[in-house]
Amino acid sequence: MKWVPLLLDALRALGGQAGPREVCDWIADKVQLPTEEREKRNKHNILRFENQVHWARQYLVWAGLVDSARRGVWTLTPVGAKSHLTEDQGRELIRKLIRARTKIPRAQQESPQAEEKSADPENQLKGEVAEVEPPELAQDNELLEVLQSLSPEGFERLCKRLLHEYGLEKVVVTGKSHDGGIDGMGLLRLNTFVTMKVLFQCKRVRKGVSRAQVGDFRNAVMGRADKGILLTTGWFSSDAEKEANREGVIPIELVDGERLVELFEAKQLGLRRKEVFEVDHSFFEQFR
Repeated sequence: MKWVPLLLDALRALGGQAGPREVCDWIADKVQLPTEEREKRNKHNILRFENQVHWARQYLVWAGLVDSARRGVWTLTPVGAKSHLTEDQGRELIRKLIRARTKIPRAQQESPQAEEKSADPENQLKGEVAEVEPPELAQDNELLEVLQSLSPEGFERLCKRLLHEYGLEKVVVTGKSHDGGIDGMGLLRLNTFVTMKVLFQCKRVRKGVSRAQVGDFRNAVMGRADKGILLTTGWFSSDAEKEANREGVIPIELVDGERLVELFEAKQLGLRRKEVFEVDHSFFEQFR
């Protein structure tokens, strides 16, 4: 799996520690991954590329090369910082980890067919890796499913709470009037003397938000506020992101489903902390 060695390289280049999105962006830039490949989704609406990178991280955690102590933060262990893998070595590492974690008979594991299957992560772990989330990502998607199950009005009220948690003052939800696509407003205090008026829109959807929708929201914000925030449980197309950052107009802050999860986790909003033990397979390797 080519993402395994590249993930190690990415974390080294990013100072030994980075968030999932930073790592995915670094790898995509490194291999010049086409936008259409970056945005491909499987039948479960999971981004295939990012899911594969998350699985690469999971394999490296099991190998003791990446630390899993902090959710949402990928950190090289001392051993990982010194490890440099080729693509073949990465495949062999995955093959070894899969054998250790499954109950396939040894004779069956050694067959060419089973070995080839083990070498390809997309055919492992309860089906294709691209179709199944690794543990950390599965937990994030559970929260996202809850957000997507709320009523539109409930999601607006929840966004009000979230924005207040992050410093927005006098947050008001406009209710069912949907004034020009505006769902709410608030004030962001920059310092003792300066505040910024912010308008926000909430889209509780399971699909992408288009460039036109971002443009329509900006048109509703112009002349009425200094900043716009568009929050969605879906995702933004690459054209939508370009539109949000277009020069010469009011910038629109985009918050997609992935970032929403990160924001809720950072404030532990609607979440309870629990202690979970994970088998450290790298520890037991010395006794095999």
